[in-house]
Amino acid sequence: MIGLMSFLPLANMKVVDVTTSIAGPYCAEILAALGAEVVKIERPDTGDDGRAWGPPFWNGESAMFLSVNAGKRSLAVSLADERGREIVRQLAGGADVFLQSLRPGLAERMGLGAEAVRARNSRLVYCSVGAYGHTGPLAHEPGYDALMQAAGGLISVTGEPGRPGVRVGSSLIDMGTGMWSALGIVSALLEREATGEGTLVDTSLYETALGYIGYHLVGYLADGTVPSGQGTVFPMVAPYQVFPTRDGELMIAGGNDRLFSLLCEVVGVTELVSDARFQTNPERVRNRDELVSLLSVRLRERDTAEWQERLAAAGVPAAPVADVADVVNAPQTNALEMIQAVAHPRVPELRLAALPFSFDGERAQHRSPPPLVGEHSGEVLTELGYSGDEIASLATDGIIRLGKAG
Repeated sequence: MIGLMSFLPLANMKVVDVTTSIAGPYCAEILAALGAEVVKIERPDTGDDGRAWGPPFWNGESAMFLSVNAGKRSLAVSLADERGREIVRQLAGGADVFLQSLRPGLAERMGLGAEAVRARNSRLVYCSVGAYGHTGPLAHEPGYDALMQAAGGLISVTGEPGRPGVRVGSSLIDMGTGMWSALGIVSALLEREATGEGTLVDTSLYETALGYIGYHLVGYLADGTVPSGQGTVFPMVAPYQVFPTRDGELMIAGGNDRLFSLLCEVVGVTELVSDARFQTNPERVRNRDELVSLLSVRLRERDTAEWQERLAAAGVPAAPVADVADVVNAPQTNALEMIQAVAHPRVPELRLAALPFSFDGERAQHRSPPPLVGEHSGEVLTELGYSGDEIASLATDGIIRLGKAG
């Protein structure tokens, strides 16, 4: 069943979503869950690029596409034709938000740039999601998540010591950019309440990547330290990493002197607390290898679950290294209602990750399933005032695609 929140702060807000892949669609999905009416603009032939990204697929639907497109209506319309672009401009004329992630400069060439679109609707909040940002020598370059993990330094600090860097195993930069975009849009809508005018919001994958390595940037500026991959080690704190147990692995965070003392007591090495090598965090970081070796000998003596229970009882943060199957089936995931059932015409058993926030204890919900390509084209055009004959003619000419809900 699809839950309905009683608290929908963006109810009655209209969003035109001209984005593809992950970052922009995730932003629009967040806005939809907050109550906005989102019309997703897609190509009539293939739809969003993300629809073809896989495997895995679920009953023929891309798992990646399904994960970031709930709560929207799909209007499949060609932006290669002026008639299609005019439809989008008409939508923007009555919208509150225009969200686009077209290649740099393309929106302007199509007459869908901020200046052209906001000329019809000065209250419109226009959000542009780019690769490298709106200015600078790379502003006109395209980009994707993995490219920005590389260009933004994240790959260089991820992986095992002495080995080449690796990509973070999720589209972290895309998802983060989607969240920053949503935050920027909501902030602009609040500002509009005071001024009556919309504004231009710019976000980019590169800026998100730089934001995610903030303390590494500050460290480099402080003393020239260029960080590298350290596996599971948190480089500024010790002990704070994954330790081997008798049957698996356990992440342990002994992030201050008190927690370190408690950890040593639980593990049975209280003598380390008074050891001059380990009395403060900077000393523990400098002597990390010796400390980890001493702790690991004891931690290998018991199973992960037993150590986690003992450490939890003592107040020391610890967590087993879980895989995705473990996470889906975890009691904590279930208690938080983070897996949401959403009825889909082709995937009746569809379940999606819910959005990670609640209001007064009520989980934010996806209010409708990810749409099929062009599923709502006729409906949206009718609302714009197009007649049945006009809609049929546009479909015949390939300007729009009329989808079916099944």
